[in-house]
Amino acid sequence: MTKRGLLVVISGFAGSGKGTICKELMRLHDQYAFSVSATTRDKRPGEVDGKDYFFITKERFEEMIANDELLEYAQYVSNFYGTPRKYVEEQLKQGKDVILEIECQGALHVKEIFPEAVLFFVMPPTVREIYNRLKKRGTETEEVIMKRMRRGQEEAEAIDRYDYLLVNDDLDETVQLLHETVCCARNAVERNAAFLSEIKSEFVSFFEEQKL
Repeated sequence: MTKRGLLVVISGFAGSGKGTICKELMRLHDQYAFSVSATTRDKRPGEVDGKDYFFITKERFEEMIANDELLEYAQYVSNFYGTPRKYVEEQLKQGKDVILEIECQGALHVKEIFPEAVLFFVMPPTVREIYNRLKKRGTETEEVIMKRMRRGQEEAEAIDRYDYLLVNDDLDETVQLLHETVCCARNAVERNAAFLSEIKSEFVSFFEEQKL
């Protein structure tokens, strides 16, 4: 029987590098499946529809909500983001560890639906570094950057509801730590109840055989 995969939820401040971390994790290890989110925001240079996000209209997004096609959804800086439900369920059943890169609001909602999910929050080493990385992108106005900084201040209040914190100062080290932590989480006792039950049954059978 294939062991059910682990739902790994990754959030982080804008500019934290969470997207790059997810891509590197996927490149290095084939145990993961990345769940592509749907969003109503505009596509950035270099992004590919269906790979980075499903870029859809607000009308289509509202339709997906009405049809219960989303595992979670949230609004972030005037745009909507959501996780298509079907793909996640299919990959977990196949034993894949599914990576969800989503905002805080959605992450905490997923935790309510899937208590076994493991939540990681990614951040740069300092607040000033968050601002510097956003400026370096060169894709947003100062007004939008400040909105993201304000949102970051709000998100900081929710971090203590996550399971693990990742300070992304060195990409390679951060990816390695994330992978090792996921592997440990897979082996947690509470996530292996079926296997433990099987072992206990085997002990009973073993001693019954010894009596024959």
